[in-house]
Amino acid sequence: MKIGVLASQGAFAEHIKVLQQLNVEAMPVRLPHELLGVDGLIIPGGESTTISRLIAAYNLESGIKALVKEGKPIFGTCAGMILLSRDISGNTTKALDLMDIKVKRNAFGRQRESFETELAIPVLGEEPYPAVFIRAPMIERCGDGVEVLAKLDDGTIVAARQDKLLVTAFHPELTGDYRFHRYYLDMASGKA
Repeated sequence: MKIGVLASQGAFAEHIKVLQQLNVEAMPVRLPHELLGVDGLIIPGGESTTISRLIAAYNLESGIKALVKEGKPIFGTCAGMILLSRDISGNTTKALDLMDIKVKRNAFGRQRESFETELAIPVLGEEPYPAVFIRAPMIERCGDGVEVLAKLDDGTIVAARQDKLLVTAFHPELTGDYRFHRYYLDMASGKA
């Protein structure tokens, strides 16, 4: 299995390292031809406006959308979740309009309001998941066909899945807990 990681900007190296730890071929994707032959794509956290501009500048949008049409899974973390959404609250960042969710950027405040918490995520098992939120977004609305995977104690939605699209408001690549990446790889192999 070969998973591409969008390497325009952001935490792509950390995702590649996790995939390699899981004995999966991982490759950075910066240009459209690098999407050919991948079995899935991860869009990492980073700065969503910058990543959006780089997707446009390097003509990656049609290739990413082609992966979805081919039924290949895409995993968006933090900024990746913002970019996969259908709608972004009060923002001019261009979303890819792939997942029927509405997202609010920087929902928890600035960098200094970043935090860590443990989440109950039933699809990952009974053990709480250590989630790292850094200038994180949140999901304000989920459309039909979107399965909520995790919420904060106050009900804020922070992880969801729609078919082969998986998103988290937090950074699973920074935790040392590989369950979210394994779940994504199970999606890629058809097990989940």
